Amino acid sequence: MTPPASGAAGGSAGEFTGFPSAALDFYDDLEVDNTKSYWEAHKHVYAASVKAPMTALCRALEPEFGQAKIFRPYRDVRFAKDKTPYKTHQGAFVAVGPATGWYVEISPRGLRTGAGFYEAAGARLASFREAVAHERFGPELESLVAAAVADGFELGGERLKTSPRGFDADHPRIELLRHKSLTLGRSHGFEPVIHTPAALDLVHDDWRTLRPLVEWLARHCQD
Repeated sequence: MTPPASGAAGGSAGEFTGFPSAALDFYDDLEVDNTKSYWEAHKHVYAASVKAPMTALCRALEPEFGQAKIFRPYRDVRFAKDKTPYKTHQGAFVAVGPATGWYVEISPRGLRTGAGFYEAAGARLASFREAVAHERFGPELESLVAAAVADGFELGGERLKTSPRGFDADHPRIELLRHKSLTLGRSHGFEPVIHTPAALDLVHDDWRTLRPLVEWLARHCQD
């Protein structure tokens, strides 16, 4: 991997300088040895090479997008079959509504950006589907998604295998209506730029590109 342009901590002084190679190496090793003993021996690497640059990145994005939540590194294993205690990625999320907003992540697979809504149920899901079916609002979303996919983003989210109740299988936007969550994401992988201050521009540009989607969801995914 290409080392960072400067500052092994990637943001220890408060300014974002990129994610150092040590961040990706840390998660590579954590995937192999996801134990408390490994974590305790390497938590200084997490603090300096993962959390510090992620905090600096989010601080730099805050004036335009808002304050981010940097997720805790610990998994909730109370009801999980997989009892490994630590997440093998570090994510941050800027919310503009319930479960709706922008996302950025560093992991063994490199840097990933995205936006959308990751959960909706009851009234919020009904509101989303009503907007998708609407003669004006639905085509707006369809165009936003199509433009983002054409720009290299990947459409994701949980979807029904069948048509949602109350909607015909031949509805012109049935694929969007099947979504129970909807995200658009882009992987920047291991590109050398992620180890430099210019990684901020990648995240900034991707989030700005996805702003119309986020604003649409914020308007139409309401309780």
